[in-house]
Order: sequence, then structure tokens, then C-alpha cells
Amino acid sequence: MADPAAQWRTGQPEAGARLSGRGALVEMMRAVHAPADPVGVAEAVIGRLAPSLPAPAWALVAADPSGRLATLAGRDLGNGLGRAAEAVAAWVVERGQEFVTADLRADPRVSDTTSATVVAFPLAGRDRMVGALVGLAGIASAQPPVMGRRLATAVATLLEPAAAALDAALQRERLEALSVTDDLTQLYNSRYLNLALRRETKRAARSGLPLSLLFIDLDGFKLVNDRYGHLCGSRTLVEVAAVIRTSARETDVAARFGGDEFAVVLPETHAAGALAVGERVRSRIEATRFLEDGPGIRVTASVGVATLPDVVDTAEGLVSAADAAMYAVKDAGKNGVLVARRGAEASEPPVGAPPPVSGRAAP
Repeated sequence: MADPAAQWRTGQPEAGARLSGRGALVEMMRAVHAPADPVGVAEAVIGRLAPSLPAPAWALVAADPSGRLATLAGRDLGNGLGRAAEAVAAWVVERGQEFVTADLRADPRVSDTTSATVVAFPLAGRDRMVGALVGLAGIASAQPPVMGRRLATAVATLLEPAAAALDAALQRERLEALSVTDDLTQLYNSRYLNLALRRETKRAARSGLPLSLLFIDLDGFKLVNDRYGHLCGSRTLVEVAAVIRTSARETDVAARFGGDEFAVVLPETHAAGALAVGERVRSRIEATRFLEDGPGIRVTASVGVATLPDVVDTAEGLVSAADAAMYAVKDAGKNGVLVARRGAEASEPPVGAPPPVSGRAAP
């Protein structure tokens, strides 16, 4: 592979000509304002700039409003270049400065073992650093890449509207997340649960794949509030929510339904699989000692499971069936998992699934 810095030097006249002028700016503005989401904006930025700049690998790393960094879009980021791009981006975002190096591995500014030639540009929003555009080559150069004035001006001009569009998309995404998130537990709220159920019910009807729902209610939680106070009760709910979140898959939707009731939507999951997830949630809650830095609270949970189309055909029916199964657990002694079944099959466990841990029949 040719020296990356030399390629950067020889390619600058053509790149400067291609990226300069009103036409290039108009095209960039159109590209970054077409998508509404941060990933779409990031892909548009790389799509406009990467073909004109002499670097084989690219990453756009963004900082959300809380300051967390994430790579939104990239090209050819194998062999450690993705990790290297995020390390460089952290430096750029913190200082708001460009970053150029002939060999990242030998550069004292960033702790990374990847040998790479790097050029990175800051993305400045109205009142904060939004992220960084990072170009990399997977080998070191004899000397750092040098950017001429014309190309540097052109890139800075094009990145200004790109950064503004990305900042707006990140802020919009944050507001949308807050509108569907439970303030206390940071799980989804009941509003989003209803939206997700309707969406997944339609998708299941189109695809013919099953859809399951867990309905989870903590047993005797009122006693926690009465004995330890509502502050400890709220903290317990936060810790229970964390257990539920880590017990579900990334594709599942975990939500707080209200009070001490939770729900988990399980796309493409049959009754046997949902029973296994429900038992995992139940057993982990039972085994966890909550508020370890305080009174050390133990709680259990009753879990109802319903699957579409085994029991019902609508989102509302799925909630009602899972809720009824949960209350059947309560009536039979609590701390168990039951699967709602249709008609005469009601007393039988799902085919291929282990019997409910409580040993009680499903309603």
C-alpha cells in the first residue's frame, strides 16, 4: 500500500476542486436534511465526503446530548479501525480541534495500539461539539498528512450544515426517547408498550410468526412501601426493572405498565420460548437481594404469558390473556409463571416447554 500521507497530498487538488463552491454546499445541505434520524444524517455526510477525500476508511462518531459517543456510520472499519476512530473522536470532541497523525500507535494524545494514519475533523453544533468525522488508513505514514488551505476551507464549509443537521437529529431523537420512557425505571412506558404491541401484532399477522407477551406483577409490593417507605419502594422498582431488562433480549420491548406491574413484548416467540423467558425473569427476581446498601429487600413476581395466535388475535386480547394468567398465579399462591391457553387445552402446559416452575396448570 502506498504511503497514505503521500496519497493525501497528491489527491488534494482534485478533492479541493470537487468540494469547493456553491454547488457542493447545496448538495451537502440537501443530503443531510433529507433524513430525520442521526444515522441517516451520518451516512449522508460520509456519502458526500468520503469519495472525494483520499482515505480508505471513514467513521462519523457522534456525541449524544449526555456526552456518550457512538459510531453512527462508517466505511471499511475492520482490523481495529473502528475502535481507533472512536478513540480519536473522543479527543476531537473534548477539544474541538482537528486531529492529524502519521501513526496513531505512536501518538501520545490517544491511547490506542492500532497503527494507522488519521485525519479527523470536529463537528460543532450551535452550543456543543456534536461529534467528529474521522478518516483512517490502516498503515502508518512517513509523515503526517497535510491539508492545503483550499481543501481545508471546503471541508469546514461543508461540515458546518452537516453538524447542525446532526445536532438537530440527535436532539429530536432524545426528545422522542423521553416521550416513551418511564421516568423512574427508564424502561419504556405504557404508551410505547401499546404502540409496540399494535405494531408487532400487525407484523405477526403479515408474517405468520408468533408474538408473545409477559405480564409481570410483584408480589406483596405494598408491604415494601408500608414497611420501608416509598423512597425505598421506588428504588426497588428501579432495580427490578434492571433485572427485567437484562433478562430480555435486545429485540424484546420491556416496559413498566404502571405501579409495580411490568410487561415484556417478545416478537417471533412461541409459547415455549416465552415461558422460558418468563421463568428466567421470575427466578432472577426471586434470587436478587434488592437495596443491598440498605435494608436488603427480597421480592417475588407472578408472571402471566400469552401468545398470539395461540390464545387471541388482537393486541388488546393479548394483554387481557396475559393479565388473566398473571392473576391466576396470584390466586394459586404467587411466585410462578403460567401460560394462557385456549379452550379445552387450558390445563396443559405448552408443547415442548418444561412444566411451570410452580407446578400449577395454566388458566
